[in-house]
Amino acid sequence: MTGDPTSALSALSALSSGQLAELTAGRLLSSWQLDVPALLLIAALAASYGWGVRRVHRRGEHWPFARAAAFAVLGLGALTVATMSGLAVYDHVLFWPAAVQNILLDLVAPLGLALGDPLRLAVEALPEGAAARVRRTMTGRLVRVLTFPLVSTVLVLATELTVYFTPYFATALRVGWLHQLMYLHLLVAGCLFVVPVLTREETLPAWCTHPVRAALVFLDGIVDAVPGLVVMTHGTLIAGAWYLHHAPSWSPDVRHDQQIGGGAMLGIAELTALPFLLALLYQWARAERLQTAALDRRLDAELPPAVAVPGQVTAPERVRPWWETEQNEVAARIRRQR
Repeated sequence: MTGDPTSALSALSALSSGQLAELTAGRLLSSWQLDVPALLLIAALAASYGWGVRRVHRRGEHWPFARAAAFAVLGLGALTVATMSGLAVYDHVLFWPAAVQNILLDLVAPLGLALGDPLRLAVEALPEGAAARVRRTMTGRLVRVLTFPLVSTVLVLATELTVYFTPYFATALRVGWLHQLMYLHLLVAGCLFVVPVLTREETLPAWCTHPVRAALVFLDGIVDAVPGLVVMTHGTLIAGAWYLHHAPSWSPDVRHDQQIGGGAMLGIAELTALPFLLALLYQWARAERLQTAALDRRLDAELPPAVAVPGQVTAPERVRPWWETEQNEVAARIRRQR
């Protein structure tokens, strides 16, 4: 689909007359078409992220290459594949390419963008006043509600079910601007959950520690499997009138096509959950190492120096246990027990 209404009508006319060649693995990889709105969004995201990285480097600070690569390759790459590859070429005649498109926009692209941590990059790259406004926006009441872990999970599930089990999807196949809006809707819904969980900015409630986040990611992986299962086993055809009318002679049975799409959604959702969980576990381990190192430095600074008494033979110096020097509830409990 392109941003030009005339081109879109020509493409739909070609689809209805069955002019698309039979879909093969080679054609799926080699067939591409221009989607102007999607291209503009991808270019804007790439330019903004690149500007932020340059700003950080000019100040003599380091921005991890792995984060930039994840943002560009997995995030923007998934956006490009979903909107301009063979999936977009064939999504009006087959259901399963459309289903793969939507799951890429809803799960894979948000994960790639979140791994790039654009929120922290914005805070580090922008001037102090602008960075403060970004932080205030991210901690504002509306954003807090939308990104609250359980709320954002329900929003992702509701978005996918709304797309497939209301006239939304069938209408989007006919109306170009609504199709573009659906793309953006899926992408934003996915980002509402993934980006706050993986960012190093404090955008979630204080109780949402790394163990809690890991549990939420595990729960989200289960929830993300629901749409694929429902689509695969649903007795009623999704956008059935459209696909029955536009199905080319070489396509599989429309019901079988829907089952393939549901299975692809289920498989991609489960495969995406694993790197998501691994990324969170890595952040958890890194945070524990940093916290331990900070605690060790504080204990070294607070440890009282040994005082030598003239004429007194002292035993070898002993380091006092941490529970004797720490002033907190855990240390006090251990002192009482001993």
